[in-house]
Amino acid sequence: MTLITPSDDTEPTALAPGPERLDARSRRAWTERMLVDRREDDSYAVTTESGHTYRVDLAEHSCSCPDHRIRGEQCKHLRRVAIEITARRVAPPGRERARCDVCGGVTFVPRDAVPPHRCRRCRLVPGDVVVDRETGKRLVVARVLDERADEHVIQATGETVAEYERNDGYPAADRVVEATYLTDRHRRRRPRRYAFPRSRLDRTDEQLVE
Repeated sequence: MTLITPSDDTEPTALAPGPERLDARSRRAWTERMLVDRREDDSYAVTTESGHTYRVDLAEHSCSCPDHRIRGEQCKHLRRVAIEITARRVAPPGRERARCDVCGGVTFVPRDAVPPHRCRRCRLVPGDVVVDRETGKRLVVARVLDERADEHVIQATGETVAEYERNDGYPAADRVVEATYLTDRHRRRRPRRYAFPRSRLDRTDEQLVE
């Protein structure tokens, strides 16, 4: 897992969607240059253009700035933290910003999550249609196991999924995916399942229609 630390985004940045349509506080939240840094206690430090830093706590919906603390307003700092999370620039509370092990895109994972990690687009669920990189054939995902490729033993060969010849070069830490070939689903009432390392399967946009 590659965690993306606050040092990856060290410059205050403006994020403007069309400020003429926003109220004053929302406009400042989008357009002013701010640096948002999540702290270990799941609060956020927001540094403004003027150099002031305020503490935002989303769980308490609070900010240490005078606009919120004295006037009770939903200040630009609270709004900016929400914007940065929605834009996937910083992680929400309880999660870490990381790289997807399949496509390299940004995803958020629980702090105690173990690799490999998948973004929403690369994550597989039963019923997804995939393509085997080695053969080009299409399969349907039956289930995704918690076992790694170097842990799951193929009963027919006595080898682990990682040791199987055609899986050479795929990460041993890949989760194992059981899938059935589309052709078998039409020919057999109970098609045989085959075990693959996740990285060997490419997701498609096809939908399975029973």
